[in-house]
Amino acid sequence: MPSSEIYRSALCALPSSDWEPYLLAHANLPGPRGNLELAQAVADMGTEVQFRRWAVLGPDVAPENTPECFLAVCGVVGLGAILARRGGFASINAPTTVDEEPAMHGRSAAAQENPPLPILRALASDPRWRIREAVAMALQRWGDADMAALLAEMAVWATGNPWEQRAAAAALCEPRLLKKPEHAAAVLSILDQITATIKQVTDRKSDAFKTLRQGLAYCWSVAVAALPDTGKPLMEKWLASPDPDIRWIMAENLKKNRLAKTDAAWVAACLAQS
Repeated sequence: MPSSEIYRSALCALPSSDWEPYLLAHANLPGPRGNLELAQAVADMGTEVQFRRWAVLGPDVAPENTPECFLAVCGVVGLGAILARRGGFASINAPTTVDEEPAMHGRSAAAQENPPLPILRALASDPRWRIREAVAMALQRWGDADMAALLAEMAVWATGNPWEQRAAAAALCEPRLLKKPEHAAAVLSILDQITATIKQVTDRKSDAFKTLRQGLAYCWSVAVAALPDTGKPLMEKWLASPDPDIRWIMAENLKKNRLAKTDAAWVAACLAQS
């Protein structure tokens, strides 16, 4: 049985009051990799009340690489599941064996006043990298349900701070979201928009800029592989940029196997000129 099914069965057998001890015990933290399979199962089965409670656990009570941080990750990914359902206000259809909390039913006043999307945008700048990754996973869940809506919102985030720009790029550059050419084209346009802002960055030693730079160093390859005829000319344009960080970003993308599989001759020619 896949681990995700094992976790779903375990959660289904527990009352909601016992979920937190189970998640803390199975977080795989401290460690190099949190239990993402469990986090996704929680997002499928949990309640909006749970997600909101966990997502606001800050670094003071849920430091990086701790089981408590995993609770926050589950909350953040869960908000993506909420967001994917009717604007983020509908409740999750959890199995009947889970003790549901009454407050999560319907469109509560608190939910209407504090919808998931602004919470996720704020958490995109969280100092914990696991939370920032959880934001991208949450947004991808939204994209699975409504890619057009995700694209529209990420075009806005692309004008934000470097943390928000990185979240937008990481969320969108997921192969399963880029199967339709029009979606891949829109993502390439957003990446182009984000890359253009690098020329105006003055503080290139900040953690925010370094994280954005590292993210763009793989995101372009994902989008270009999805729509090569549109993406390759854009990369060629940026390879000729006088900005050293932009050229580095493009050169790093050219090293990714997915681009070599797409057009090895083109990659070799670009690398020779970079």
